[in-house]
Amino acid sequence: MIDRKTIIGNIPFSLKSVNLPKLGKKYQGKVRDSYVLNDKRIIVTTDRQSAFDRVLGFIPFKGQVLTKLSEFWFQKTADIIQNHLLSVPDPNVMVVKNCQVIPIEMVVRGYITGVTDTSIWGSYEKGDRVIYGVKFPEGLQKNQKLSEPVITPTTKAEAGHDERLTEKEIIQRKIVSPAIWKQMKKTALDLFERGQEICDKAGIILVDTKYEFGLDKQGKLILVDEIHTPDSSRYWIKKTYPERFKKGVEPESYDKEPLRIWFKERGFTGKGKIPKMPPSFIAKLSRLYMGIYEKITGKKFVPELSKNVNQRIIKNLS
Repeated sequence: MIDRKTIIGNIPFSLKSVNLPKLGKKYQGKVRDSYVLNDKRIIVTTDRQSAFDRVLGFIPFKGQVLTKLSEFWFQKTADIIQNHLLSVPDPNVMVVKNCQVIPIEMVVRGYITGVTDTSIWGSYEKGDRVIYGVKFPEGLQKNQKLSEPVITPTTKAEAGHDERLTEKEIIQRKIVSPAIWKQMKKTALDLFERGQEICDKAGIILVDTKYEFGLDKQGKLILVDEIHTPDSSRYWIKKTYPERFKKGVEPESYDKEPLRIWFKERGFTGKGKIPKMPPSFIAKLSRLYMGIYEKITGKKFVPELSKNVNQRIIKNLS
């Protein structure tokens, strides 16, 4: 992991967006830019930092961490379900199979927590006991482990807010067939179990995460997007969790929850003017992303330093 001074020095060179005109039309999401080439899709993971359905700034090397970590997890879960990854020609780029993406984010939660509008703790605290169509018992405390993981699906929005879904709504709207939905549920829980097992050995709790699926040309279910990254998952440090939970103190995080908390403390939860992150905080987040990679994989994270990432990507793709 590199030092804070180097990270701060690389803030101006963060990958904010990518421009690859020879690849045709660009599709831009909250964090990723992509291009479709026949049966393949070029996915460029930028350093854009999103939360509360807004892009809040840029974190150096974040895109590299997400790409390398997704590659790690795709390999570790390939026996559970086929994924879309074909190659990683650049630290920020994945070449994947182009699939028909299912517009559902499969959020699996092992603990009751969160600060966003779609979190189950926010609803539970207000008195709701049936959330996402799932019934929760009385007496739960924030950050408490659930008796078993639950699936809380949402719509997949490229921009704006994701909306809550229930199993009944998914079937009634015919977003997917009952058979595919059944397979998505089982696969999501199997992936979550595998993630928890690997993280547990690394001294980390995989608290919750999201999975996205698509259908290939044969109509077969396939895992797409990213998997078990600090953007799509919540991680806590296993060693300190029991004592902190007992005291009612927030768990030590290895994810972007500190980012959400930092913005919420400054009165921002998605509306109004976005507070500007100071360089020291940006460096802290960058090291947090690198740290989770090293913790999970057991490998040192060595970022590719480049003053023109766009140019490097063009060269590597050529």
